[in-house]
Amino acid sequence: MKDRIWLSSPHLSGNELKFVERAFHSNWVTSIGENIDEFEHKIQNFLGNSIEVCALNSATSCIHLALKMLGVSQNDEVLTSTLSFVASANPILYCNAKPVFIGSEPETWNMCPKALRKAIENRISKGIIPKAIIVVHLYGMPAKMDELMEVANEYNIPVIEDAAEALGSAFKNQPCGTFGHFGILSFNGNKIITTSGGGALICHSRNDKDKAIFLSTQARDQAPHYQHSQIGYNYRMSNIVAGVGCAQIEVLNERIEARRKMHDFYLTVFKDIAGVKIFKEPSLDYFSNHWLSVIIIDENITNKTREHLRLAFLENNIESRPVWKPMHLQPLFLASLYFGDDTSENLFENGLCLPSGSNLTDEDRIRIENVIRRVFLSRS
Repeated sequence: MKDRIWLSSPHLSGNELKFVERAFHSNWVTSIGENIDEFEHKIQNFLGNSIEVCALNSATSCIHLALKMLGVSQNDEVLTSTLSFVASANPILYCNAKPVFIGSEPETWNMCPKALRKAIENRISKGIIPKAIIVVHLYGMPAKMDELMEVANEYNIPVIEDAAEALGSAFKNQPCGTFGHFGILSFNGNKIITTSGGGALICHSRNDKDKAIFLSTQARDQAPHYQHSQIGYNYRMSNIVAGVGCAQIEVLNERIEARRKMHDFYLTVFKDIAGVKIFKEPSLDYFSNHWLSVIIIDENITNKTREHLRLAFLENNIESRPVWKPMHLQPLFLASLYFGDDTSENLFENGLCLPSGSNLTDEDRIRIENVIRRVFLSRS
């Protein structure tokens, strides 16, 4: 059996040990240290100096902390994208609040501005003002942030941008994660850069960053003894983990370029295969890091389904994955409200995420292309 080709595996730069060793040599192996400061500063430089960065232990923690800082509590409603990983919605439950799911629009597959407006108007008609909106940038594709922010600002509802998959993506030249009141980044092992596990909360003021640090380090009051007046969390990033991030962000632009080249590779492979549509930017307003390259298969044209290709890949030890199952279809959220059409469901039924890692080789690409051609161009 040939080596596994992964959907999106970690890609180390080779420089990580230098920063990790710095943590050990300085004896700062806790949630304070030079690596954390440097990693936050490097993210800030990449996104723009008008923002502040708080490094935490996961993107999920970042979303939870953002919701808490916006005052989300029991029985509040939070509007969020249905087409996403469950980590976009679970923190709403952590707050004992209620998720309300918003469907996708067909151009970016992200939250539909029209469905968002309909949801807000519906909830207001019931005497409920949603407490926050969580917008997801799916697979690195920027959402329609101008339209979404226009609706959010009209009703004065704060936006949290889940840019976990979109570090390096931009809408109208503005980096994803910097539009909303808070932004979220992920450095999980499968992301465009990794700290093994970790995330960053993007803030727009030093005051918000300081509050995030306070809450993420158990909310200890200023006192010579341990005193706590509010609930805190153990969410701060480790100085060791941040060292991995310091090395990773040095190669971020290279990783973005490599992911985008994988997307170009698939454009070439599928250009003569009718009935397969590649997920791509709808206009020059959008710049996607193409964290994952994704296709939609029209069975009526190809006589093949998503499962035909997924299983063929699996037989050849190549990982692929269906598009996220919409949250409003998940057993956990069947009782939750949903506003939207069937776009999200259709994407789930017919979409497949393809191997997209920045460390894939020419040999890997040949294996991938051979499977694709066997599935769609063979006479069987």
